[in-house]
Amino acid sequence: MNTKQVQNPETQVPKTPQMNERDFLNDMLATEKYMTLSYSVYLHEASNQPLYQDMMNIFTETQNCQRDLYNLMFKKGWYKLEAADPQKLQQTYQQFQGYTNQLPYQRNAMQ
Repeated sequence: MNTKQVQNPETQVPKTPQMNERDFLNDMLATEKYMTLSYSVYLHEASNQPLYQDMMNIFTETQNCQRDLYNLMFKKGWYKLEAADPQKLQQTYQQFQGYTNQLPYQRNAMQ
């Protein structure tokens, strides 16, 4: 199978026992992912509206930070993506499009 990698040139870091820039960014990204997940659970269960709104703001800031860290790591070549096959995307889209008629509120699902 011929897969196309999408990536930037990799920024080299020293290979030493000490943490390097890549290690620090990877650790920060993992922490932001964990925090975003935890805030998401809280938001699903919050009943106090003012507290919910405060947490939603914090969640959004954390999510944006997570995305910025990911973008920085991708820019430095430390994240590699596989380009999606357009034919496979179309097949998957058609497959899930067929599932929408099973949803109780079809009109809302399509919007």
